[in-house]
Amino acid sequence: MTLHLSTLIAIIGMALATYATRVAGLFLMRHVTVKGRTKAAFDALPPAILMAVIAPNIIATGVAETIAAAITAAAAFLRLPMIVTILVGMASVVLLRMIF
Repeated sequence: MTLHLSTLIAIIGMALATYATRVAGLFLMRHVTVKGRTKAAFDALPPAILMAVIAPNIIATGVAETIAAAITAAAAFLRLPMIVTILVGMASVVLLRMIF
């Protein structure tokens, strides 16, 4: 297995871009008071992003993954903490794969 220089540069570039967007968000939002509808919108982002990540798997995989995705969506809808929602999704897909 070899690592080409162009691949390494691409990985480092993507890592820097990801880090820059996170840090920029922290610096830009540190003087902003978020309340009301904006806070509600920001609070809704993690479950929405989680669903956007797993949505292609709902369509492209089997019955166990589809049911696990529905369970994960229910956990996100209940506004469980992000880590709990992820753990619920992981546990449900493992158990359902054992059943199906």
